[in-house]
Amino acid sequence: MMGVGVRTSLAMLLRPAVDAGMPRPSSAALTGLRILVGLLWLYNLAWKLPPDFGKSSGSGVYGFTQDAVDNPVFPPYSWVVENLVLPNFTVFGWMVLVVETALAVLLLTGTVVRLAALIGVGQALAIGLSVAETPGEWPWAYWMMIGIHLVLLLTASGGAPSVDSVRAAATGRGPTTARNLLLVWTAVVGLTGLVALLLAVGEDPLASSGSRLGGPDLSVSLGSYNLVGAVVLLGVAVLMGLAAFIRQPALAVAAALVAVLAALSLYVQITRTDVWLGGSNTSAAVYLCAAVVNGFTARLLTVERSRAHQLAPQGSTRAS
Repeated sequence: MMGVGVRTSLAMLLRPAVDAGMPRPSSAALTGLRILVGLLWLYNLAWKLPPDFGKSSGSGVYGFTQDAVDNPVFPPYSWVVENLVLPNFTVFGWMVLVVETALAVLLLTGTVVRLAALIGVGQALAIGLSVAETPGEWPWAYWMMIGIHLVLLLTASGGAPSVDSVRAAATGRGPTTARNLLLVWTAVVGLTGLVALLLAVGEDPLASSGSRLGGPDLSVSLGSYNLVGAVVLLGVAVLMGLAAFIRQPALAVAAALVAVLAALSLYVQITRTDVWLGGSNTSAAVYLCAAVVNGFTARLLTVERSRAHQLAPQGSTRAS
């Protein structure tokens, strides 16, 4: 019985977080909330810097983690941090980066939103247990983070444009097509790449720290890109657009591969002084958003193209 319950819970978490019967304003509000929280996690990736994540200077992730020991919120948690986390901090730092990158990517793209929300509850709780009693912190910020993720977990917050809405459409429970989702993200990635390109004109094309899109004033950023990084981002957008217009899954797969390679190169380079694409952890997450959207829609493009051919009237021009 326990095994059945676990499987049922896991199935619920992985099921598309959509409800075709939800009023459009409610769906739009929940979608906006999901994207807003995704942008929060995306912005906060920038200061999770490998390889030591602030250990040598006592700042960054290390400094906030140390707060759990210096300013305990829950003593048993402080003991775990002091005796297990801090002695193995490099591994912990990479775990934080992976988890928060996953949160940003899954929430922004609307992929397995309920699972992402559950992870977000755990991460927000861990952060709160680390720093809520630190002087200058506002504990309610962490209560609200937990509450927002619970809302996303328990509601249909995977509305369009999202991977979850495309997954639902594939089973006949939603209207969003893979093509439409690709077109939306083509616009997002293309506009980001275009702005990055314009900002990088006249700068060193291989600068380790490219022009930043966004800034600290409003705590919103889409990463930083040098000229090469901007061109790569635009290349991904072109492949996505072509894949959408001609419903060609091979192009979506190619876009996903380029985006993944760009993200991996950033993670390797960020640990050194020379970063070929002039990016950051935030930039890598943007590339990964493109990869996830392309990866999930590639197979469905074939299905949609087949349906278009079947619905085309006899003797009409072959559907593209």
